[in-house]
Amino acid sequence: MPPTWTTEQILALAPDVSSMESSKDLADPDLWQTLGCNDTAAWGEYQGSAKAPYQVQIELSKPTFKCSCPSRKFPCKHGLGLFLLLANYPDEFKQKEPPPWVTDWLASQARRRGRRRPQPVGADVPARPERVVDPKARAKRAMQREARVAAGLQELELYLCDLVRNGLAAVQSQPYSFWEAHARRLVDAQAPSVARELRKIAKIPSSGAGWPGRLLERLSRLYLLIEAFKRIETLPPDMQADIRTAIGWTQNQNELMTAAGVRDRWLVLGQSVEEEDRLRVQRTWLWGRESKRPALVLHFAPIEQPVPDTGLVAGTCLDAELVFFPSAYPLRALVKERHAAPAPIDALPGFPTIAAATAAYAAALARNPWLERFPMPLQSVVLMRDGEGWSLYDSEGRTLSLVQRLQNGWLLLALSGGHPIDVCGEWDGDHFRLLGAMVEGRFVVP
Repeated sequence: MPPTWTTEQILALAPDVSSMESSKDLADPDLWQTLGCNDTAAWGEYQGSAKAPYQVQIELSKPTFKCSCPSRKFPCKHGLGLFLLLANYPDEFKQKEPPPWVTDWLASQARRRGRRRPQPVGADVPARPERVVDPKARAKRAMQREARVAAGLQELELYLCDLVRNGLAAVQSQPYSFWEAHARRLVDAQAPSVARELRKIAKIPSSGAGWPGRLLERLSRLYLLIEAFKRIETLPPDMQADIRTAIGWTQNQNELMTAAGVRDRWLVLGQSVEEEDRLRVQRTWLWGRESKRPALVLHFAPIEQPVPDTGLVAGTCLDAELVFFPSAYPLRALVKERHAAPAPIDALPGFPTIAAATAAYAAALARNPWLERFPMPLQSVVLMRDGEGWSLYDSEGRTLSLVQRLQNGWLLLALSGGHPIDVCGEWDGDHFRLLGAMVEGRFVVP
């Protein structure tokens, strides 16, 4: 089977650095007892510390991994090592007929995803029993939450006005508890997203030069949310959805999946994983090749666990249907249906200049002022070392400083040779996080 994944894309799946490094050592055909693959899966047997060899298998369409080793990491080093082998030594995979332990696993994967044979036209399909919900009880709970949120936001309004009235300079000497106490009251008021935003704001006074302006901007967005909630019934439905999302209401994803989707060839621009409120939050950014619209797929996991494998790998293109959450600027989406296995991308889309990218961000904010992140692919920018960090320069001389220390910064600089390259990343209004780059037809994860 010809390789369809680059080494960088495979290593980007590693749950941590140690797994990444260990998998490279396992990408040696001589270490494996058996190796096989077909159009659906790849498999191999590796003799580890146990008496019986580990059975390692990969479903290639997503990809999805399984290994009989005791590791709790996902994917483990054996799965990554097998995938690296497939990408670099495809001729070593002699077996073409999968053994029973592979076919049984593939069948269980198909059942889990509900892949059943289509019913004949006119056949009677038993309806799934639906949970009976008392509409009166649901309406009562909704009214109770509305009242709690309204009371919590009213208290927050007084809190914000006092901050401004007393002067922003006064908050720099306040302890973290000054913010945390009120954030907890917002959680009690069932406004968890507002509480999370207040906890982020608490870090701004100690963030260095320019903090008063950044603080005032974030406080203003909170105040705008309070005023918007007061008038929510008079606003269009899409704007109401944005307000409720910014406060902490959730969308029923089962209901959302019944809505019409957008089919396109979606380019997976990159992923970022951060820790927020004892959760791991993975953001995967996509871009429709034909629709030229961005999409954000979110996944969550407890802080002590890796984010579940979603099959969305940076640097690949996925023929799929996405359904978008209601919004005045629809961005967050769910993958409703995949129509083909992902394939590597050969080019990145992007804004021609940094000014064009920030103008698009401003237009998005005009429609949804509470956007937290914005995808920002850029074409023909130069990566340069800037003191202790890294920056991007465009053809007009504008610059963006990168927020992170690049693990592969020098490698990326060497590959580009100081020439313009296409990159993609996410922008939060203050900082740019580089997530991927295209160098000589090769997608590189920084």
